[in-house]
Amino acid sequence: MNIDIFNTPIEFLKGVGPNRAKLLKDQLKIFTYKDLLYTFPYRYVDRTKFHKISSVDSLLTEVQIIGKITNLKEVGIGRKKRLVASLSDNTGTIDLVWFKINKWLIDSIKINQTYIVFGKLNIYNGIRSIPHPDLEIYKGENLKKKSKLIGIYPSTEILIKRGVTNRTMRNLINELLILINKKIHENLPEYIIKKFKLLDRSSAYICIHNPQSSYNLNQSILRLKFEEIFYLQIRLIKKNLIRKEKIKGYSFKSIGKYFDEFYKSILDFDLTNAQKRVIKEIRKDLGDGAQMNRLLQGDVGSGKTIVAFMSALIAIGNGFQVCIMTPTEILSYQHYNKFNEICKLLNINIKIISGSSKASIKKEIINDLKDGKIDLIIGTHALIYDGVQFNNLGLAIIDEQHKFGVAQRSKLWLKNKFPPHVLIMTATPIPRTLAMSVYGDLDMSIIDELPPGRKYIETFHQTDRDRLKLIRFIKNQIHKGKQAYIVYPLIKESEKLDFKDLLDGYESFSRDFPMPEYHISIVHGKMKNDEKENEMKRFIENKTQILVSTTVIEVGVDVPNATVMVIESAERFGLSQLHQLRGRVGRGSDKSFCFLLTGHKKTKESIMRMETMVSTNDGFIIAEKDLEIRGPGNLMGTQQSGEIPFKITNLIKDNELIIKVRLLVSNILKKDPNLQNKENYIISKNLKNIFDKKEIWEYIS
Repeated sequence: MNIDIFNTPIEFLKGVGPNRAKLLKDQLKIFTYKDLLYTFPYRYVDRTKFHKISSVDSLLTEVQIIGKITNLKEVGIGRKKRLVASLSDNTGTIDLVWFKINKWLIDSIKINQTYIVFGKLNIYNGIRSIPHPDLEIYKGENLKKKSKLIGIYPSTEILIKRGVTNRTMRNLINELLILINKKIHENLPEYIIKKFKLLDRSSAYICIHNPQSSYNLNQSILRLKFEEIFYLQIRLIKKNLIRKEKIKGYSFKSIGKYFDEFYKSILDFDLTNAQKRVIKEIRKDLGDGAQMNRLLQGDVGSGKTIVAFMSALIAIGNGFQVCIMTPTEILSYQHYNKFNEICKLLNINIKIISGSSKASIKKEIINDLKDGKIDLIIGTHALIYDGVQFNNLGLAIIDEQHKFGVAQRSKLWLKNKFPPHVLIMTATPIPRTLAMSVYGDLDMSIIDELPPGRKYIETFHQTDRDRLKLIRFIKNQIHKGKQAYIVYPLIKESEKLDFKDLLDGYESFSRDFPMPEYHISIVHGKMKNDEKENEMKRFIENKTQILVSTTVIEVGVDVPNATVMVIESAERFGLSQLHQLRGRVGRGSDKSFCFLLTGHKKTKESIMRMETMVSTNDGFIIAEKDLEIRGPGNLMGTQQSGEIPFKITNLIKDNELIIKVRLLVSNILKKDPNLQNKENYIISKNLKNIFDKKEIWEYIS
């Protein structure tokens, strides 16, 4: 594209001006000609069909009428005031209604003028009306010029109130299309266009705004989706290749004595085939001289932690330090307690650091870390404090990647002479299309097999009327020596209300499970760290049978004796979070149960979530459903490196196309990694500035 014209501020377009430009910027984030061109219709309506007023009935949702406005008046007072026009044809009369009145609107409507009127039909108490219709003066010839399909553009109440209607948007875009005619340059090689039978780029943009047929529209959408996916995948895969080329990593020449001894003499269970495969993938990365940047994903309980620990043993065995960064102190201590005894057997110096560590201990650890006396350090955000410096950090393991932002993770890079290998873990399974679109620049390992003996967690959806039955069930489990979690939501927007619910719930369960027969712990974010740790420790040691908590137990807490998970107000949780919480039980050999408690009033979306949770334990199926229900933004959270830059592509519906295009891109870059071949010149030209002036940490995803 011609940079100058497409980056022209929107106020310079005919029909816009300063006031309308401000509206477009504020309401639709349209700042330039390019932004307007990329504002696609979200749906289309067939405007070739016209209705007679007498035939308009409840079977129709949208109507188009040619008629004359015979009357215009203001009706009602105060907030109920509205503008009503009478539209007549030779068969009858219907009301046109505007609930937001302004002088511009009144002046624009002419009595006894014939209009083409389009809008949604409303029938109230038997009276038909068209609220906020689209009006166009009837000229006869405009019927012939009219496209079969008319795009409906995104809008807001403020835009409509200020006279920026859908027709206004169409007029502005048509003005732009005339202006930029022959300036929309091709950005795909000819061989790709021919192979996939794609529309040329200029035609695609014209057709998506003014389609002449459904076929025409579908072809333009396919073309624009294709280039959108193509250039994202080119950037991701190219970024990975550049990182591997430019950022050399430490080469761990051997498997090391610690790994060997642990595997042969200490490991007391068989690894799954998936775990073995992933360890081989990591081992290859650690030995080939390029810096590893690998995402390790697996379902809850799939055994990611032991894979990460064995990867750490390889690094330590080659004379390097390792850090494991976790989002919570509870999880840090759990990892530390799990690995400490093993490290003693192997004569590995392991330490833990957290925000609550005493200053004297923290100072000692920081000094020992810098001097290279510590082999393995586990910690929270405390690991990225300015005072922390490593002697020779060879491997950084990030547990629960969705809890850390890119900038946070990048700080680890700056604490070492050379960038360490990076292993990023997540217990939130990521749908394939989402992974390819967000983490396509990372190498990916998936543990898609659960260890033998892991039992299916029976899940039930219940309401308050089932509470007494649930209490009896929990008591029965406790009498068998088992434990239970009771989890309440804690949403920042309603933190006070949620906190009250938690405390009320704790009081209620204390009455149902009275001392001394039963003992209950409570954990929430308002407690001091040492108080939380103490309560968690009591539960882990089975000194309390019930843990009432907020979602602080979502990540990583491992209590094999806990067999019951009760999630209060389950409709307020997303699918991925529900699955994470459920995964806190079923860690031992006994049958486990999850109860989703909801109110009687539920949205269609929350019903779908409950049905999904009851029907499957498979985290990847759940992630797919979560993507379908909530979209990628919610699934990935706000801490990621950026939003998926898709304007028209749908990650679910376009699954096949994403896979097809990624395969194409991989083959192109395999044959021509630097895009130097003549046939790929156009791709190289469009990528010219993508990797210029990049900070080194930006290669972390």
